[in-house]
Amino acid sequence: MTMPETIHGSCVVVGEAGLLIRGASGAGKSTFARDILLHAGREGRFCRLVSDDRTRIAPRHGRLVASPVHPLAGCIEVRGIGIVRQPFEQAAVIRLVIDLCEHSSRYPDPQDATIVLCGVVLPRVFSQSGALFADIVLGRLSGVCDTVVTL
Repeated sequence: MTMPETIHGSCVVVGEAGLLIRGASGAGKSTFARDILLHAGREGRFCRLVSDDRTRIAPRHGRLVASPVHPLAGCIEVRGIGIVRQPFEQAAVIRLVIDLCEHSSRYPDPQDATIVLCGVVLPRVFSQSGALFADIVLGRLSGVCDTVVTL
């Protein structure tokens, strides 16, 4: 049985889909989480912070569930301002992992399209740190960006 673990990452929930955002320190996880929340909110979708910087992940019935690490629950870092409090959810089922990196491939390898966390296979996308990517992620949640075109 795979045990819960705490990872360096942020999580937001959009509708019923949890998005786990991972990356190195300073990669922009908090900024990306805030960008997702802003875009989803403007579209009228339910969206809320689950965790920032530290996220607890655990397998439950074949799904990966993310939750905040206390005492960080309800806190998110805003670069240049500091830590701010905001409404948050206690847990979310992860539906997509977003890995922020310095350099992403122009065309990712098919084997990189999924990742196994705590024994659960999840879809994954890469984004270059600082890239404007929230609309693509939200489109993927809506099913409009799930098809890979082969030329």
